[in-house]
Amino acid sequence: MDYRYLIFYKPYDVLSQFTNTDSRHTTLKSFISVPDVYPVGRLDRDSEGLLLLTDDGKLQHRLCHPRFHHPRTYLAQVERIPDHDSLQQLRQGVTIRDYKTRPAAVTLLTTQPALPPRTPPIRFRQHIPTAWLQLTLYEGKNRQVRRMTAAIGFPTLRLIRVSIGELHLGQLHPGQWRHLTPHEQRQLGKLTKGCDQPDSMQIRRSRSHRRRRRR
Repeated sequence: MDYRYLIFYKPYDVLSQFTNTDSRHTTLKSFISVPDVYPVGRLDRDSEGLLLLTDDGKLQHRLCHPRFHHPRTYLAQVERIPDHDSLQQLRQGVTIRDYKTRPAAVTLLTTQPALPPRTPPIRFRQHIPTAWLQLTLYEGKNRQVRRMTAAIGFPTLRLIRVSIGELHLGQLHPGQWRHLTPHEQRQLGKLTKGCDQPDSMQIRRSRSHRRRRRR
């Protein structure tokens, strides 16, 4: 069976789903006419950027598997300018609702990234500067980037996911999509290789269970 794999640049204020009971919000149906493909994971309505869609259910399961920590890279515009100690907190992990995030790669950008303007634009406060961070996470908790930056006192104003593993937005603009190349499909396969295998803890538990049964 030939599966279909798409990259979509989700605009701001678009739901990561095809159906919607609330007519006030735009869905993927307004942009993508390919039948029977579904998002792998999701982006919040107020976030932008790379969304992967496919009809390959096995791949969807693998990429969303909580054991498999594939990298996701974001650009976040935050209120004020984080200092070194604040960036270190993000890198080492911050506590959100009794959960400590995994270590992340975080860089304070020295120049504003070249991005399409957001519609509507973010709120502007004359006396409060903003900064851009590049963050690579290895987990996908709900609204994680926003909660991480808020936890250290730098609320996120704009958030764009620019890559998943080796998949990048490239030349896409908001609202545009394209099929993955054969090379990108192979990269996806490498990204999820082995995630169906039991981890070391599961193996130890299974062996211990078998030993107890023999006694």
